[in-house]
Amino acid sequence: MESPLKSLFIDGDRFQKSYQLLLERSDKLQRMEHFFNNLLPDIMSSTVSGKSQINVIGIGSASGELDLEVLSALHLKNPSMMVDNEVVEPVAQQLNKYKDLVSQTPGLDHIKWNWNNMTVQEFEKDWKEKERTKKFDFIHMFDVLYYVKDRGATVSFFQSLLNKNGKLFISLPPTDNGWAKLEKTYGDRFIPPEITYVVIDEVKQYLDSKGVSYQSYLVPSEIDITECFTEGNEEGELLIDFLTQVLNFKKSAPPELKTGVLELLHHPDCSVVESNGKIKLKNDCEILVVEQLS
Repeated sequence: MESPLKSLFIDGDRFQKSYQLLLERSDKLQRMEHFFNNLLPDIMSSTVSGKSQINVIGIGSASGELDLEVLSALHLKNPSMMVDNEVVEPVAQQLNKYKDLVSQTPGLDHIKWNWNNMTVQEFEKDWKEKERTKKFDFIHMFDVLYYVKDRGATVSFFQSLLNKNGKLFISLPPTDNGWAKLEKTYGDRFIPPEITYVVIDEVKQYLDSKGVSYQSYLVPSEIDITECFTEGNEEGELLIDFLTQVLNFKKSAPPELKTGVLELLHHPDCSVVESNGKIKLKNDCEILVVEQLS
């Protein structure tokens, strides 16, 4: 009988190392920065117009790099506006890194920080139990809905927290994302039970079924996974651990699974092989902008 693969989540240090390496090998942060700087101000113009303060929630904020890009883009366009920012992140190490990032980043005096070391489900439960009535102008959840069982209910809950003209941003991969293809093909072999495979189309279908309108934006992105194909390469092993969410995947996966995963990652459906030999995993994401419940 095949031994169960261990979740990367059980080793906090290795999870953190693999996540940071993924950020280094991916251009997603730069691509999202371009989106925030060039499109976000116009998308949010009706939301922030005439306001001296806005309330924000970042769901699943990880170590904060993406959050600070969002907040920086808003501040550049609205330099006198204050921000009350709720940060929701379940991994304590990630939250601590976020706090360190904030302490090392100048020019954030206009932001009030509220730290919530909890899952999205715990945040919703806590909010309802305390019968809070605070409303928000901007809520963003980037790559969060993998960790939620009832995605429709979660989207509806956060939509209900929006102020007039408030915006909810949801990002997930489209169906042709290479990483998503890996999860769809082999996810039942290695995705831990706390994660559910999902693409943005499923969220669109839910919103369409409820008659909820939204805007859609595609952000192209790639991850350099070249090192994954070099046997014994430590950084390649860290990368593939994060891609599969399996602790020491190359050492612990059955040979046929390991071979299948590497072949799929190298396949043109998932990756592009550049003229210099670099292998880039297609990692586009799609952002949905949802407004307040009518």
